[in-house]
Amino acid sequence: MDAEQVALISLIVSVIVLAAIGGVRFASRLGIPGLLFYLGLGLLLGEDGPGGIVFNDAELATALGYLGLVIILAEGGLTTRTSAVRPVIVPATLLATVGVAFSILLVALPVYWLTGMGLGTAVLIAAVLAPTDAAAVFTVARGLRLPARLQTLIEAESGLNDAPVVVLVVLLSTTGHELPAWLIPIVVVAELVGGVVVGALVGLLSRWLLPRLALPASGLYPVAIIALLMLAYGLAALLHTSGFAAVYVVALIMAASPLPHRRAVLGFIEGLAWAVQIGLFVMLGLLAVPSRLGEAVGIAMLVGGLLLLVARPLSVLVSLGGFMRSGWLTRVTRTAPMPWQWVAFTSWAGLRGAVPIIFATIPLSSGHSDGPLIFDVTLLLVILLTVLQAPTMPILGHRLGLVRTEQVRELTVEVAPLDSIRAAILHLEIHAGSRVAGAYVSELPLPAGAVVSLVIRGDETLAPDRSTRIKAGDRLLLVTTVQAREATEKALESVSRGGRLAGWNPGSPQE
Repeated sequence: MDAEQVALISLIVSVIVLAAIGGVRFASRLGIPGLLFYLGLGLLLGEDGPGGIVFNDAELATALGYLGLVIILAEGGLTTRTSAVRPVIVPATLLATVGVAFSILLVALPVYWLTGMGLGTAVLIAAVLAPTDAAAVFTVARGLRLPARLQTLIEAESGLNDAPVVVLVVLLSTTGHELPAWLIPIVVVAELVGGVVVGALVGLLSRWLLPRLALPASGLYPVAIIALLMLAYGLAALLHTSGFAAVYVVALIMAASPLPHRRAVLGFIEGLAWAVQIGLFVMLGLLAVPSRLGEAVGIAMLVGGLLLLVARPLSVLVSLGGFMRSGWLTRVTRTAPMPWQWVAFTSWAGLRGAVPIIFATIPLSSGHSDGPLIFDVTLLLVILLTVLQAPTMPILGHRLGLVRTEQVRELTVEVAPLDSIRAAILHLEIHAGSRVAGAYVSELPLPAGAVVSLVIRGDETLAPDRSTRIKAGDRLLLVTTVQAREATEKALESVSRGGRLAGWNPGSPQE
């Protein structure tokens, strides 16, 4: 490849990416995730479209899909508040395990009985379509202003249910015929648990290491975090455990840790996740053969009806029924009860996206006799279900009274370590509606070793004193010693929750 060819490829890629980014606005007006637009772009560029590009390397698509899914799961975990995950971890885990198992059974058995296809193929189709897609869920749910616990439940489910499904699909596509049926769920659970353990260990390493790194540039911290996430995935995969579970656990632990330069890290990860999603959907569109899709329409309609009207609602009801109102699971797990509206919305919010299509490339790349059929059915259903579900989720949310007209953003703290003087700078943004707005600087219950050094108000920079009153839209810069940093963050969180009188509460971090 010479320099001219490199220039041509760069031009083509840049035009595709710019077209994909521009298409997001058009797609969002229709209430459709922009990711579906990227898939259409790939179809247009493919061998049956005007682009005429021939791409049939399913094995490469699977490998790239795995790496892309690592980034998507990492972005979801890093942008999730651990304090919000704890109250929903049990129901989310049930949705990702028991719910997935029920969904597979309720789709596979009727398809096997009604179509006469092999049981293994029916189970594979049901399995690749069982998990919800993290990217699609994050894109749609975070724009609806849902109750925080419900939104976190849906997002946590999408982050957790990839891990058991990919293990099952790989087993069925390669060695499943060599294993007794009773052994397959045991292997799935063992790999899932192993992935969680690996993720916890790497997460603890990250929590210890990152605040102690003295890197010469803030841009190196996102690179270090990506390397740690890839370390978790690679280590888990080599140990034959779930790499996806490991990545999501590491990301959640990192989110709960004092990440240096958090804003820069999250901005980098978010941009990288979008780039990955664009690339994945365009690639999967290239891999598809539209002229072959007609043969899969009948089975796709049957599977889609079963999934949308039977499997998803019943699997959600089985997983969450014990948490409705004062169900028995709420008492056993000490989880707050859920209204029936949450269960109804969750049953409709099972969005599919790149994840099922990536999983469908596994039997395609492994040479499974029905690999093309599984891929085509999955591709058709991802398109149909996304077009049907994504635009109607806001309507359902309003009808159920779940969409809030206003949403107060969380208080965010940005950490920049000053390693040479054993100090750190905390950067706070006071959003409209924040309970910090209206408090005086002297009312912040800061521990010894922390001080508000600057208040940035519009184009004006103020050196505050005790009588300076904090306003919505202000940005505060605090300097704190390394020893007092954690206590300072807890103090600021207490003000975010309890307002200006938080310092007078007995549980204040000031004491």
